[in-house]
Amino acid sequence: MSHQAFVAKTLFGSGLLGPTRPDRLAKAGLALKKWGTTSAGAIAVTAARRPDQPAIVDELGTISYGELHRRGNALASALAGEGIRPGDPVAVMCRNHRGFVDATLAISRLGANVLYLNTAFAGPQLQAVVERERAAAIIYDEEFANLVEPVRAGRKSFVAWHEGKAADGDRRIEEMIAAGDPAGVPVPKEPGRVIILTSGTTGTPKGARRSAATLGAAAALLSKMPLKARGTTLIAAPLFHTWGLAHFTLGVPLASTIVLRRRFDPEGTLETVARHRAKALVVVPVMLQRILELPDEVFAKHDTSSLRVIAASGSALPGPLSGQVMDRFGDVLYNTYGSTEVAWATIATPEDMRAAPGTAGRPPVGTRVRLLDDDGREVPQGQPGRIFVGNELPFEGYTGGGSKEIIDGLMSSGDVGHFDAAGRLFVDGRDDDMIISGGENVFPSEVEDLLAGHEHVREVAVVGVDDEEWGQRLKAVVALNPGAACGEDELKAFVRANLAGYKVPREVVFVDELPRNATGKVLKRELR
Repeated sequence: MSHQAFVAKTLFGSGLLGPTRPDRLAKAGLALKKWGTTSAGAIAVTAARRPDQPAIVDELGTISYGELHRRGNALASALAGEGIRPGDPVAVMCRNHRGFVDATLAISRLGANVLYLNTAFAGPQLQAVVERERAAAIIYDEEFANLVEPVRAGRKSFVAWHEGKAADGDRRIEEMIAAGDPAGVPVPKEPGRVIILTSGTTGTPKGARRSAATLGAAAALLSKMPLKARGTTLIAAPLFHTWGLAHFTLGVPLASTIVLRRRFDPEGTLETVARHRAKALVVVPVMLQRILELPDEVFAKHDTSSLRVIAASGSALPGPLSGQVMDRFGDVLYNTYGSTEVAWATIATPEDMRAAPGTAGRPPVGTRVRLLDDDGREVPQGQPGRIFVGNELPFEGYTGGGSKEIIDGLMSSGDVGHFDAAGRLFVDGRDDDMIISGGENVFPSEVEDLLAGHEHVREVAVVGVDDEEWGQRLKAVVALNPGAACGEDELKAFVRANLAGYKVPREVVFVDELPRNATGKVLKRELR
């Protein structure tokens, strides 16, 4: 079967493509021709096909696709009236709610570039990114008013979510939508770009430029995950992050009802799944860990049997955690490995994770993954190599210049991994995370996965620290389960009984919790 035929079959199978009333199909075709596959185009097409389908459910209520389309038009016209022009970078610092979606849609309509800001930024980070990217305007939630204050001078600023008084002079986007022209704005000559920030776990976040997604990109994810049209999806992962945004982008052409909560709460997530009979839950792995820590009586209160997909990505998913999630919710867990730059590389299905806990899975259709040595040569099966990826959604380079290394059309993910005999990928760690202790190479993930399976360990990170005798030594930073009693010697003995002696941490430090960014990645630089 040709690639094009497989894409069509997958899209029809998911319901993304299917029978539509002739008049609505004609309107959808015109919208697609007008706006392309941008966010503006996706909303316009779905609004034409299914105007009354619920699009967004948040704490303020429900918005249909037809309403969402009109809101985006009105906000775009209002922003244009405020001087925002095609190509202008517009920063968005919003939690998961309709305002984030309204802003995304309006900026796309204008042909401006949307810059998504991490809601966990401290003031200096926020200021550095906004100034570096030369944002012409910023749309923010009221709770971030103090953080935004230093960057308001010299640029337009607007308030999305509010519960009180906005900053002096800042218009609220709900008022702008009410006053804006629902007919919208002219089609820009060039589509705008999406700028997503890298996680910044090893330094200042970089801006990664992306253009519109393709139907092939949608088919890649749908070929591995049984997501269906007009289902209900709860996106708990931050929308400003690649993973949350990807499921919003995919959910729109599927005419999904997308449920959003501004803040993650473990029991609140279960309650929301049960109340809306959600078919899919989109998370980062640390959210699953927090959910599983809930007592059995809490799970008994909420019926989550409607779930057909729990889609996880954004950081490493330890093997023990994947098994625990599937034991609790059934075999509905799908883990995607990728990065801001390469998008996706592999997807692990429940069958993959049952057979090989800790695996990142296999490449979906249309994706190539190769493991290369330092000289760019492919390594033998089972041997570690640098991960290089090719798919239909590569990024267009960093906004500050430069890109990731590319060899034979494949882009480096920045990680090292190995394939097992069945072709499943295992990610061993960042290519700069490898610890060399006494001449032996150790990837932290192997030790972390083992310790994560210890009955008393809640979460763990392993780092390398300088050592005069060994060059580097392994340091394990451990958070124990509430009420657990476990010492350094016990954990060292556990590693020694299961791994080679040089992989035993020489130091074990106990903490209440690991430092993480907003997407759940451990900030290892703070642990060294």
